[in-house]
Amino acid sequence: MKKLFFCLFFLGINLVALAQSRVKSPLETKDYLTQKKWVDSTYNTLSLQEKIGQLFMVDIFSNKSKKETDYIKHLIQQYHIGGIIFSKGGPQQQAKLTNEYQQAAKVPLLIAMDAEWGLAMRLDSTYAFPWNMTLGAIEDDELVKKTGAAIARHCKRLGVHVNFGPVVDINNNPANPIIGNRSFGEDKYNVTQKAIAFMQGMHQEGVLSSAKHFPGHGDTDIDSHKALPRLDFSRTRLDSLELYPFREIIKEKVSSVMVGHLNVPALEGRANFPSSLSKKIISGLIREEYAYEGLIFTDALNMNGVADYAAPGEVDLEAFLAGNDILLISKNIPKASAKLYQAYQDSIVTEERLAYSVKKILMAKYQAGLNNLTPVDRAELVEDLNTEANDVLYEELLENAITLIKNDTGIIPVKDLAEEKIAYVHFGDDNGDAFFTQLNKYAKVDKLEKPHLNELITALSSYTKVIIGFHKSNQSPWKSYKFTNKELVWLHEIARVKPTILSVFTRPYALLDVKSTTNLKGIVIGYQNSEIAQNKMAELIFGAIGAKGKLPVSIGKEFPVGTQFKTKAIKRLSYSLPERVGIDPKMLYQIDAVANRAVNDSMTPGLQVLVARRGKVVYQKNFGYHTYQKKQKVKDEDLYDVASLTKILATLPLFMELYEKGEVNMQSTLKDILPELSTTNKADISLKRMLSHYARFKAWIPFYVSTLDSLTKEPSTDYFSHKKNAIFSVEVAPKMYMRKDYQDTMYHEIAASELREADEYKYSDLPYYLLKKYIETHYSQSLDKLVQQHLYKSLGASRTSYLPLQYYPKQNIIPTEDDTYWRMQTIQGTVHDQGAAMQGGIGGHAGLFSNANDVAKIMQMYLNKGYYGGKRYFKETTIAAFNTCYYCDEDVRRGVGFDKPQLGDVGPTCGCVSMTSFGHTGFTGTYAWADPEAELIYVFLSNRTYPDAGNRKLITENIRTDIQRIIYDAIID
Repeated sequence: MKKLFFCLFFLGINLVALAQSRVKSPLETKDYLTQKKWVDSTYNTLSLQEKIGQLFMVDIFSNKSKKETDYIKHLIQQYHIGGIIFSKGGPQQQAKLTNEYQQAAKVPLLIAMDAEWGLAMRLDSTYAFPWNMTLGAIEDDELVKKTGAAIARHCKRLGVHVNFGPVVDINNNPANPIIGNRSFGEDKYNVTQKAIAFMQGMHQEGVLSSAKHFPGHGDTDIDSHKALPRLDFSRTRLDSLELYPFREIIKEKVSSVMVGHLNVPALEGRANFPSSLSKKIISGLIREEYAYEGLIFTDALNMNGVADYAAPGEVDLEAFLAGNDILLISKNIPKASAKLYQAYQDSIVTEERLAYSVKKILMAKYQAGLNNLTPVDRAELVEDLNTEANDVLYEELLENAITLIKNDTGIIPVKDLAEEKIAYVHFGDDNGDAFFTQLNKYAKVDKLEKPHLNELITALSSYTKVIIGFHKSNQSPWKSYKFTNKELVWLHEIARVKPTILSVFTRPYALLDVKSTTNLKGIVIGYQNSEIAQNKMAELIFGAIGAKGKLPVSIGKEFPVGTQFKTKAIKRLSYSLPERVGIDPKMLYQIDAVANRAVNDSMTPGLQVLVARRGKVVYQKNFGYHTYQKKQKVKDEDLYDVASLTKILATLPLFMELYEKGEVNMQSTLKDILPELSTTNKADISLKRMLSHYARFKAWIPFYVSTLDSLTKEPSTDYFSHKKNAIFSVEVAPKMYMRKDYQDTMYHEIAASELREADEYKYSDLPYYLLKKYIETHYSQSLDKLVQQHLYKSLGASRTSYLPLQYYPKQNIIPTEDDTYWRMQTIQGTVHDQGAAMQGGIGGHAGLFSNANDVAKIMQMYLNKGYYGGKRYFKETTIAAFNTCYYCDEDVRRGVGFDKPQLGDVGPTCGCVSMTSFGHTGFTGTYAWADPEAELIYVFLSNRTYPDAGNRKLITENIRTDIQRIIYDAIID
């Protein structure tokens, strides 16, 4: 009994040792015994013809004729093929064919695709992720893993089990005609790390990977689709470079290896012999030396690199005998099947050899879940493949990939916009509109287009910087990427005369044709010409995001692989997607419904809405038209009369500046800043009380009423003229000029006005007439010029100004009213507020025009505690002092200048904001609010006053605050 025990004990030890010594296949699943049972039982049901059929994977274009797609079904039923590789077509048709083909197959088919950068490599209506070279510029490999996972999810949703990726070829030959952007780069360690990360992402989602093109297609200058490339390198060189990533990814359990059609004398002695047919390379090197037990695919056997070597059928047999498991895209399945069948009968192919490959194929099918096959669900297929999550990832990838390779004098990021006049010049044969549009979100950038170089150089003379965008096709990595000779000449001359930033929206190799980059101050590689790439390039140039990418290939000797200039973001707004800042995008769609209701129910002709969180604009949309005549849609660049937002966007920052300089303090009184008020009832009112609307001022004075003719009720000729002259010099509207001296009358009327009896909160415009007087007197300059010089120019608020008709086309300015009671005309481009109009359009309380984007910049500066775009405008303590409710105990909610959340049930917000939040509303239907705790900005601009200011539906329906509530409800973190 004891002997039996010891025998069993040692037998158990030996079995464990045997199991441990067995090379584990990357195709094994956790339930290996169950997998093995399924594989063996399935194999045992197959006839010889069916076993041979498992070796073939045929190609099909889902957009081909029924005759051609039916032929595949014939191959499935007649020759029992084991797999299909789908090529060009569309997802719906591919899903339909997949289901039909799977139903026709005895053993479920292994479905494969080339989806190196996503299904869009082959299919329409699907998503294209960045090319591998773009990913190669990213330092964070976790992002590459996420990309592999995202592509795998798309594959799985479409019923694809094998993605022929990652490409692990090292592209150290810029002239390579077929790999190029498909490679992660030329550094073997970076290529390996990226390939492994990509593979791990695919495996995580249950899709099989394939490392290609063994033993390395990177350093070639011939396309193996057309001929047989030669790798004329020593074994030492191959081991140290080309083969390195394959060895490493094999260690990490890549599902399969695809063998390319390459002539490699150091590995295969026969002259001009394709690696895909070489037993030394496949069985000797991959199987034995690397101890690899995964699947081995041939590259397509219809490619000239191998098809020219042997006839159809012969080449398939050679490939199988060399050690390949799956014969990809045979030129002739009937001939190949017959050839293998006969070879089996002649004992050239043994049962052991056949079983070895077929069982591995079955293992792969089990690993892919084909033991429990379910049809591809075609419902909402295209929608599932094109979710916003794709853009979220793509955006993050580009932010990390864009590479700054030259940055003389720290030209990037462009900081002091007050000193800049920037031109944009377009190079290349593809679209650059997104880039130009995005540049203009940061500063006024002019696009210059001239037919002749000398004309362009002359036009550039007044500019301080030039940004050149070189835009090449983003459709595929094989498209032309080179500069034209004309562009090279122009590039040299532009850079010679002006500080120039070159933005390259294609592969880095384009720069090889640039003879000298000496005069170029900045060079940035964007790799792609997608809309997201263009947007992110603009953001990087202006410092909204930092530069993080690292050059994945060498560009001559000047820019070796790994070249990198890192920059830091300088707290300018960037433009992103809601998910990246913890906001549910589906919830934000509700804003559209509310905004459309406001337009459709005639609450306002149109409007702009912007939402930013954590420094990123994540919602920016326009609704409706300039007027109810619906002739002109609202666009981003259109300007609204922001009414009382002027108080916090213009007058308050100038006053805060004087506060910081010590010219005034919170306890300063009106007589301190305006001595002429010393004898009035306002002399001792503190600025803190006045700007908190707790100083007993009247709400307003209708100054214009006194200027109307008592009989006709039209503007009196005593006060107004249709022509401008020395007396009538104040333009209140086109062809309507007021007496200059009437402004003194207005000022004296404010000074002499009675104060309210009750010591309580009352919102009033009048303090801002006085504040304007003080600021302009102090600086001896008008308010409009002061705020441009002190704030807007450096901030990049290029679409914000008083008197907009002096700077912008009238068609870009939204009308505010058909004035039938005073100005007797449509108010468009001149301020709506009568008091501000009587100040020549420059009021302390109203008069400013802007768009949502610029308003957001100023609000973000406040939210950043006085900092924006690399410049500190105010101390943090200053922002805190003005954003304080000093009289909350007296039931006054206001800060100093800023409005604050309501203390009770009624007020300016949705009631869902933090008490540290601040902002303002405007009579024309405007709203701007910032919340430090939620890190949120909300801007709403409209012209609800058009054509009649009496239309209060926007206000009574709480449109602005309803949208604000939606925004807060959408926050998910």
